[in-house]
Amino acid sequence: MISTDGSPNYGVVPSSDTDAYSADVLTSLRADAAEVIARYPQARSALLPLLHLVQSVDGFVSPRGIELCADLLGLTGAEVSGVATFYSQYKRHPNGKYTIGVCTNTLCAIMGGDEIWDFVSAHLGIGHDETTADGLVTLERIECNAACDYAPVVMANWEFFDNQTPQSTRQLVDDLRSGLSVTPTRGASKVCSFKEVSRVLAGFHDGLADEGVGAGPASLEGFKVARAQSATKTPAAKEATAAPRTKAAPAAKAAPKTKAAPAADTAPTTDTLFDPPKGAGKAKKK
Repeated sequence: MISTDGSPNYGVVPSSDTDAYSADVLTSLRADAAEVIARYPQARSALLPLLHLVQSVDGFVSPRGIELCADLLGLTGAEVSGVATFYSQYKRHPNGKYTIGVCTNTLCAIMGGDEIWDFVSAHLGIGHDETTADGLVTLERIECNAACDYAPVVMANWEFFDNQTPQSTRQLVDDLRSGLSVTPTRGASKVCSFKEVSRVLAGFHDGLADEGVGAGPASLEGFKVARAQSATKTPAAKEATAAPRTKAAPAAKAAPKTKAAPAADTAPTTDTLFDPPKGAGKAKKK
């Protein structure tokens, strides 16, 4: 949440999100939740998508959303909260309409991710997991956006923006805050809102999954090289490079069993263990 002076205030939860859901919203939520729960053999397994469903309505995992999930799944509020606080995609305070994730992991950092972060953080006046005063952008420092072949990478509500610079990322956030339609580098044709994406993560498809390309030239380069090298080999060369099959060596014969030596009359004491008494080993007299 944003305080009156524009700084984050995570200790205060908006009253609209602690009040009970309105009748129509609650009816819709329960209907969607029933559809989600029906996908699982055990109801409690539906908790993760239900938390996304709550976020699609409230914009974060609200107290009333936790209460609803607990009621639907027969869990305690503590059990639901324990899951909601474990995963970073679940927000425990109001999130911006757009989450901008700047990757600063090794490769992205080397390629300019740290400079992007510093530049955009200063431009927006916020730090990690903080939201602009207008409630539009939440900024996150991401460990990996899973697109190292396009480093440095920035994501807007988990849509890819590849090969970014400080200036291009600033343009991205400015366009989003201005209400302009922004097209990702790959994937869907537009960046949806945080609530819309949360509904998709809950399992309700928006029809955008098949738009655009998922893998660009950089992702396919290794595959192209491997295919080209394979195509240039003649059948004889391929056969020569194949490892010949060898017959397994016969198993070694088991060692012959030996008869165990008879046990000694008495076990040696600690006093005589290393200094056997005189006459040890001599035959006993009758």
